[in-house]
Amino acid sequence: MERIYFQAGPTTLPKEVMIRAKSEWEDFQGTGLNIMEHSHRGETYENIHEQAKEKMRDLLNIPETHDVLFLQGGASLQFAMVPMNLIISGKTAKYVLTGSWSEKAFKEASKIGSSEAVISGKETKYRTLPKMNYESSDQDAYLHITSNNTIYGTQWPDLNEFSHPNLVADMSSDIMSKPFNVSKYALIYAGAQKNLGPAGVTAVIIRKDLLIENEDLPSILSYQVHAKNNSLYNTPPVYSIYLLNLVLQWIEEQGGVKEMQLRNEKKAQTIYHAIDNSGGFYNGYATPDSRSHMNVTFTLSDQELENQFIKEAEESSIFGLKGHRSVGGFRASIYNAVPQESCDRLAQFMQQFQEKYGN
Repeated sequence: MERIYFQAGPTTLPKEVMIRAKSEWEDFQGTGLNIMEHSHRGETYENIHEQAKEKMRDLLNIPETHDVLFLQGGASLQFAMVPMNLIISGKTAKYVLTGSWSEKAFKEASKIGSSEAVISGKETKYRTLPKMNYESSDQDAYLHITSNNTIYGTQWPDLNEFSHPNLVADMSSDIMSKPFNVSKYALIYAGAQKNLGPAGVTAVIIRKDLLIENEDLPSILSYQVHAKNNSLYNTPPVYSIYLLNLVLQWIEEQGGVKEMQLRNEKKAQTIYHAIDNSGGFYNGYATPDSRSHMNVTFTLSDQELENQFIKEAEESSIFGLKGHRSVGGFRASIYNAVPQESCDRLAQFMQQFQEKYGN
């Protein structure tokens, strides 16, 4: 039986991408070299680099007012780079706390400059997204949100509903999963290892007026320096960007971001249906109005039964379902490359498990 994976990240890449990469492993386009053996200053790699940037622009309709950067260090480095570059004298960075990753981003910003958590979902243990009732002020450096929360399984349903002159978003776990208006954002960052490609590269979309020279910043931490050097200030993660480019081509071939949204909604509904129609055997962690289409979180009534669920799931070749330690239970991560058939298999297994152990 074919193995099925629901890891939170790094996670499944499209099969078509892996087959393509395998075919080009020893000889990329007749050069006799793997792409990661090519110089990042050479024409062969530069073509891939530019293709990836243009594919990002096309798929997300990124306006000319924004630049696209490919950086390293994951979203965790962006937790520091954002405040380093955007908090200016007399301004305060504002954060919306909706889970562990937004907490970590806020913690980093607090080390760097004036920062404040203005909205928080802690009271509900991050089961429900808080009301976005914040009004911007002239003292704001930016307002930071996390679009999808992998650990708790919550996701803002409409990425166009936010209004702030300098809106910043960590979209690491749901970028390319549904369309949104990029022009509403000052800066977007996303680690690649969920919807864009393998670990090792982070995409940053930044409004060009924010690319301000700051001599007090180390060059490697300056968005302006990276933009000026077309993300080639230092050696980029060549192979990760090559695979990112292939994933973007795959998304385009499948019908684009809108098609990804339709697929993701159907996949999520398949699993949520199994939870909601279990008569309480399965319990969703996130409240229905805050549910994620990327990470489906749920629990069972006791730990022994949850351990049995994992054991029998793996015996059925279904892997990666163990929930984060802070929540427990289960988490099915169903990013773009996870096919509908995998979600069907999981829902079928859940029903069979309930029939076997339910009262």
